[in-house]
Amino acid sequence: MKAAVFRALHQPLEVAEVNDPQPDSHQVLLKVCRCGICGSDLHMTHDPVFGVKTGDVLGHEFTGEVIEAGREAEGLRVGDRVSVAPIYGCGACDSCRRGEPAWCSRMQLLGGGYAQYAAVAARQCRRLPQAVSAADGALAEPLAVALHGVMRSRMRPGDTVMVLGAGAIGLAVAFWARRLGASKVVVCDLLELQQARAYELGATGFFGRREDLIGDVNASLGGPPDIVFECVGAKGLIAQAIEHVRPRGTVVVLGLCTALDHFMPFQAISKEVQIVMSVFFTMPEFCTAIDALDSGRYAPQALLSETVSLDAMPQAFEALRQRSTQCKVLVDPFQ
Repeated sequence: MKAAVFRALHQPLEVAEVNDPQPDSHQVLLKVCRCGICGSDLHMTHDPVFGVKTGDVLGHEFTGEVIEAGREAEGLRVGDRVSVAPIYGCGACDSCRRGEPAWCSRMQLLGGGYAQYAAVAARQCRRLPQAVSAADGALAEPLAVALHGVMRSRMRPGDTVMVLGAGAIGLAVAFWARRLGASKVVVCDLLELQQARAYELGATGFFGRREDLIGDVNASLGGPPDIVFECVGAKGLIAQAIEHVRPRGTVVVLGLCTALDHFMPFQAISKEVQIVMSVFFTMPEFCTAIDALDSGRYAPQALLSETVSLDAMPQAFEALRQRSTQCKVLVDPFQ
């Protein structure tokens, strides 16, 4: 089959012919329909901390059609269209039984979506509703990540929210915050490239570079935000979030930062700020994300910006390192 393969750090992915995956008894073989390009994959190909190896096939936001099912692959049959949760657990421990494989002691984050075919455990898959397209279904994973962050925040209806970062996760957080009852949601980014998309997803305000960002945000929200979501992963942004949030407010960190960072503890403790870390999602949250693709206002499909072929994918992948009007770019391996 054809796949976009990792060769070395700081080098573009390479489209090559590789061996077809061979599913075991508890797996299904999928014909990959769509795979989203994720910012974490951009990090993985530049940062050795992630341990990506030569020959690996990345891509963890994907949908597919079941073309073969192992004898122990319960609940799925040939022809089913599914969205794949890339979090693989043992399937037997308490965490896995609760639908929380991300916290299984044997958890692995599996890719494989930047290819024409992928083999995954049946328990990682959830069927797509008839009305949800394969393209839309590729949004389930980033939507679930954002939903988990909002659930971790313990946001209540009527709360005011500030989102730092207008990437796909930040915009998805804005979507969920509004969908779940936030009275106002302000998105902030250095650039204003995603302003229209933020409003389409439910934001009530958007701010780029400002001399008095705190003053402008507070004026928009009617006071300091109850919750600030850090969705960038850059040094200094946790400190910025602490500065913005109201006393006894909550800061939720979803941004993936692998560099040493710092903030002033006195500022956080004097305001009694609650700092919450959020990563991955639960399987019930993954199912809720799929359901959101077929109902309600502030349609999350607004995150989608372009679909490219597998041959064009390495160039599109590298282009995303530079900020543009692109948001969630999908790969169609058979285009």
